[in-house]
Amino acid sequence: MNVRRVVLDVDKGLNRPTLLELALAIERVTGVEAVNVSVTEMDMETMGTVITVEGNAIDYNDLISSIEDTGSVIHSVDEIAVGKKLIESIRQND
Repeated sequence: MNVRRVVLDVDKGLNRPTLLELALAIERVTGVEAVNVSVTEMDMETMGTVITVEGNAIDYNDLISSIEDTGSVIHSVDEIAVGKKLIESIRQND
């Protein structure tokens, strides 16, 4: 299966890993071509992030392991895209 995009809701420690350390761990995963880590919330001990990963034939299991190996916690997989090309989501108006 050709995993092209993964969007994850991830909490990390406030100081460790740093955003750069987390991004570098993800960038090393086979198939990853781009990583975006956005901070969504912060409290005294943790930082909530949304991580978007794009590439070609991303090693999904290695991706999850690499994030967890930094000490970060994956709360959910919010999007996954597979196939020969990416399809952008179209939101319907209520």
